[in-house]
Amino acid sequence: AFILNLSLIEQKSNFLKQLSKEKKDMFFSRILSYEKIFLAYQKVHNISGFKSLEKEILDSIKVLDFKDLTYAKNIVDVGSGAGFPAIFLAFLLEADFYLFEPNSKKNAFLFLLKSELKLKNLSIQKSKIQDSNLNIKADVISSRALMPVKELVNLCINFCDKNTIFALYKGSKIKDELKGCENYELFSFEDKRIYCFLHALI
Repeated sequence: AFILNLSLIEQKSNFLKQLSKEKKDMFFSRILSYEKIFLAYQKVHNISGFKSLEKEILDSIKVLDFKDLTYAKNIVDVGSGAGFPAIFLAFLLEADFYLFEPNSKKNAFLFLLKSELKLKNLSIQKSKIQDSNLNIKADVISSRALMPVKELVNLCINFCDKNTIFALYKGSKIKDELKGCENYELFSFEDKRIYCFLHALI
């Protein structure tokens, strides 16, 4: 069982440090609830093999230290899995989130979170993004280490306009994936994670 170290998460997130006490408390209360729901669900369905929930939460929200996403109205997350990063971003941002997760067990877990935590800003899609007829344009499209950048951009093209940015959670090979791309920024966190912000349509 995990026991969350809340002060460690706050210590390493500038975004959290700047929140009001009320918003911070609400975030912490939600992540503690996430932990409880996840552990119960994981026992039966084994949907994720991560070792440290603090690391996963930090990885999910650290992106907000590098780019202001508070303006976003629609955020699409591709391959949401057990909710990283989208669930934790949805705890902090007021956008409407559209989570694409075709795997039945993971999708059911996301529905459970939505209902237990009363997350009205979540819409959970049980399809691959390329099979969806949802008609929205995303301000931000997030995805964590799902597939190569260009492949992902091509699949998401119906959700993009000239203002859409991709917030991609990547590793050390990101430079190879970006060959031929322009209009991107890279930020690294603790040597392992590289956040890539890409304007695909400019």
